[in-house]
Amino acid sequence: MAPSISVKEYYAEKSIFITGSTGFMGKVLVEKILRSCPDVKCLYLLMRSKKGHSSKERIDEFLNCKVFDYLKSEYPEQLQKLRVVPGDILVEDLGMSKEDREMLQKECHVVFHCAACVRFDMFIRDAVNLNTVGTQRVLDLASGMTKLEVFVHVSTAYNHCDLEVLEEKLYPSKHKPHHVMNCVSWMDDQLLEHMQPKLIEPQPNTYAYTKALTEDLVGQYADKFPIVIARPSIVTASFKEPMPGWVDNLNGPTGLMVGAGKGAIRTMHMDETLHADVIPVDMVVNACILLAYTTALEKSKELKVCNLTLSEDNPLTWKEALDIGRHHVKEFPFSVCLWYPGGSPKTSWLQHQVALFFTHLLPAYFVDLIMILLGKKPFMVKLQKKINYGLEVLQYYTTKEWHFKNDNLRALRQKIGPEDDKTFFTDTKIINWSSYLRDYIRGAREYCLKEDPSTLPQARKLHWQLYYADKMLQFLVYSLLTYVIYSYLKMFMSIMNF
Repeated sequence: MAPSISVKEYYAEKSIFITGSTGFMGKVLVEKILRSCPDVKCLYLLMRSKKGHSSKERIDEFLNCKVFDYLKSEYPEQLQKLRVVPGDILVEDLGMSKEDREMLQKECHVVFHCAACVRFDMFIRDAVNLNTVGTQRVLDLASGMTKLEVFVHVSTAYNHCDLEVLEEKLYPSKHKPHHVMNCVSWMDDQLLEHMQPKLIEPQPNTYAYTKALTEDLVGQYADKFPIVIARPSIVTASFKEPMPGWVDNLNGPTGLMVGAGKGAIRTMHMDETLHADVIPVDMVVNACILLAYTTALEKSKELKVCNLTLSEDNPLTWKEALDIGRHHVKEFPFSVCLWYPGGSPKTSWLQHQVALFFTHLLPAYFVDLIMILLGKKPFMVKLQKKINYGLEVLQYYTTKEWHFKNDNLRALRQKIGPEDDKTFFTDTKIINWSSYLRDYIRGAREYCLKEDPSTLPQARKLHWQLYYADKMLQFLVYSLLTYVIYSYLKMFMSIMNF
């Protein structure tokens, strides 16, 4: 049964505090609330202050993004509801002034805590300070909010990678959050570096470890105010809002797609038969808005957890994603490419290492040799080593499969009316993967790499030139190998006859 008030009506006259608003997900969240909840009172955005820049200049800089183009042209008055709160999640008391802190604690009804470090390889001290200590500071601020109705903490579905099945419940972390926060506050770098592998085990990286640690910390505040933890899987380009295929970073699958599309990535350790659990950023944002709404109305005393995942609803294997990507990259090729997109994933780690040597490192040394002979600065070996390191970090997630329970995500649609279900869409079954990945590639080209659509004809011409060059090179290599094998066989037969 739908609630007595709609989502728009709930958010009317509400003041909202958002951390991480300048991030990929944060921008989409701010835009969606302003556009779809027109009567919202105010959005307070925590932003690091810049020397010599006023709050208005920070807002103008923030709004200088294509995400907000529609609002700027159609509903510019909505943008007047944004307020910058100078502060820093890494600073004590969030680096806020006393006046700002008191104002937030007096005015805010909803908190969306999206700020986090998304680098997998961050040093343990930095990861704990950003993800765990930073969250502690936001929770302390929220504890003093007299009107607070709900606290939304954005985590990750991959926070307990040691489990094959992940349910929508709070899992205890390996260590006590406050013990770890205390350790990183006084231990020197050398000692922490020595302890890090054992400390985070069995998690694959500091990102997953600190996310699990932080969830445990958030759970300790469940008796103070209503809390919901949103756990998205791999967040990818938008499905349709604010525009199809919008993405502003090269993290995760986007980096792989661009690297492969430019011919820089030609091999990867991956099991193609496994499912890729990805979810568009606009569906994640819609789910977070709905989770805040339903949790606030239910006034539950128990902490709620929601896995924002595909699960079995609209499965997509890595092979299907790669095949679709290969097809659409011909339509939207990149303007600057190292070579024709090619190569293949390898299930065997050994095969991947051999392919890595012949298709990544050897060509890189060859290109750098030419650069040196031309009197120019070599760059290719350094670039390939960086790419290879990134592949090593990601291969953990492309060679394993997890099963996420997402009953709470599915139940969201039953708790809202038809109009809200249309506005705040979360049903992943409506995604057509071919159309979605087509928009994704086009979006990465246009929004990430800043390549104008007018460059497409020239890019397509280059794409086919590289295709024929690649075929010619393959012909020459195979011809040379055939000649070498034939020569050795001829020599061997001569020796045998002798």
